[in-house]
Amino acid sequence: MRRSPQSLRMDRRLLILTVGLFLLITVLVVLTAGSAGAAPSFQEVSNDTCLSCHSQPDLSRTLPSGEIWSLFVDESHFGEAVHGQEEIACVECHERNAVFPHPEFVVADLRGVSLQLYQTCQKCHAEQYSSVLDSVHQRAFAAGNFEAAVCTDCHNPHTQKRLTDETTGDILPEARLHIPETCARCHNAIYETYHESIHGAALTDEDNRDVPTCIDCHGVHDIQDPGTAQFRNDTPLLCARCHTDPAVMDKYGLSTDVYDTYVTDFHGTTVALFEKVHPDLPTNKAVCTDCHGIHDIKSVNDPEVGIALKENLLIKCQRCHPDATVNFPDSWMSHYIASPIKHPLVYYVNLFYKIFIPAVLGGMTVYVLTDVYRRFIARGKGEAH
Repeated sequence: MRRSPQSLRMDRRLLILTVGLFLLITVLVVLTAGSAGAAPSFQEVSNDTCLSCHSQPDLSRTLPSGEIWSLFVDESHFGEAVHGQEEIACVECHERNAVFPHPEFVVADLRGVSLQLYQTCQKCHAEQYSSVLDSVHQRAFAAGNFEAAVCTDCHNPHTQKRLTDETTGDILPEARLHIPETCARCHNAIYETYHESIHGAALTDEDNRDVPTCIDCHGVHDIQDPGTAQFRNDTPLLCARCHTDPAVMDKYGLSTDVYDTYVTDFHGTTVALFEKVHPDLPTNKAVCTDCHGIHDIKSVNDPEVGIALKENLLIKCQRCHPDATVNFPDSWMSHYIASPIKHPLVYYVNLFYKIFIPAVLGGMTVYVLTDVYRRFIARGKGEAH
């Protein structure tokens, strides 16, 4: 039986409607499935969500190396840390973990964990991250020493408290106390030596924040190799940063003339000239650390090694001058400029010559001028006759 045109049109419309409805349902199913598997935005994953698991002290993972990787984050410590105070979301650093179950994290040992995660720091700390690229640590890392320090070796992102003033960028006074402890994680032997020095003891035992810590001498992120010729040649300038500052030195009755008196004596003059002529070669003349020590600097009045004592100073001198006799150190004035109080004999001898030499030269000048004048007058009278 032949169908009417009207019936055919109705069938066609029904077919189009059915196909359209099918396509609409398919699109909705795909979109719903896609949104269910997509990572939520950072704002949708709160730190409370992460801490619901990671605040459990026994949360951990055993790595192929057999090491235990603790995944515990102490909520109270994180709240006191700078990232917690700044309300940084966990997933801003751990983007991959914005979904659960978390994507597989393939790592062999604990060191591998640090090496995979520390590069996240450059997202917010690009300047510091770039500075590290020019450091002795990064050069060692690039040469294959994967134990060389990376960001997270010095700064635990879950516990790191604020280090710098938000306005000035200066190191906070309370942060200075803990800087040597941070460096001691890798350089413990040097830390123990520093702790016993006059600087270290003043910092750690007396809470004296005037004294230098590791970063005052070595820098912060762009730490250079202290074994280079440039570092040795620049040592006097390095020490001068503190020891020529009257605001600090006057508190302890120390001379601020240390640098000026050094560069005007034989050692300092030679070092200054050597640095200009051969900046890439280490000077063979004494710099500050040769006499005072490096990390083991003691008070100059220390009865055992203090170089204010003549017998101790002689031992130092004999390192470079093996033939030095007991009177050899008498020529050194301990970085002080001669005065009626410090080295009065030298002061009065200098004063005598300051008066005597101008007086002699001035007298001779007057004598010569008067003689010339007399001869000129006498010649004039002779011509008149």
